Amino acid sequence: MTLTDAVGRIQQIQSTLTMLAAPAARAQATPPVTTTTVGSSAAPVQSGAADRFAEALAEAVVPADIPGAGGVAEVPGAPVAVAVPGPVPASADAARLIEAARAYEGVPYVWGGTDPATGLDCSGFVQRAYADIGIQLPRVTWDQMNAGTRVPSLAEAQPGDLLFSLDGGHVSMYLGGGKAIDAPQPGKTVSVRDMWETDANLTTIRRILPAAPAGEASVAPAAPTAVPAPGAADASAAQAAFLASMAR
Repeated sequence: MTLTDAVGRIQQIQSTLTMLAAPAARAQATPPVTTTTVGSSAAPVQSGAADRFAEALAEAVVPADIPGAGGVAEVPGAPVAVAVPGPVPASADAARLIEAARAYEGVPYVWGGTDPATGLDCSGFVQRAYADIGIQLPRVTWDQMNAGTRVPSLAEAQPGDLLFSLDGGHVSMYLGGGKAIDAPQPGKTVSVRDMWETDANLTTIRRILPAAPAGEASVAPAAPTAVPAPGAADASAAQAAFLASMAR
């Protein structure tokens, strides 16, 4: 909106207010008064022209980039949608598997370990996580890497898939979103980390989880949450004060 447009709009509002005020000035009787109760107190509220005055103010918006407009920014009345990150999309089985795997976070790496009370190695960790949701895997990586079905590339990987590297010497679990979880090496613990795996250094990717039945609900990202725009109430009040001063 240009300065000329803004001035024209203000003049239009002034004309409208003048027309609304004229009948009230000519009226012989006092304008009707209604009472609005808030809590335990009652306050008189003048109806008629005052209501139309409020409606006229509500329709007017003065952009902040108009010189001389007082720097009042346009603030839409609707809430602003702010995206809130949610979980990586996954089947219900994958969600259960990842929950089971993350229950072992903090368990120390122990070579040959299969008992979380004393420690887990990489293959012992994934074997245990899958067993927790009722799926049995072989004990060592070289056997695990032949289980399930092959996934051609990381671009097609899904949460819960197993990532085998170092010629089958190490296995981690893909979580999606550039994250993986594993029992890495002596001195470390089971933990979620940024992926260092790539198609170039992976020996194979294996999908162990069965395909989700048709129509099964997935764990979808949370929908954006509508939150009020910061400062919206203050800016709206400033708009009304500015237009009221221009109308006088």
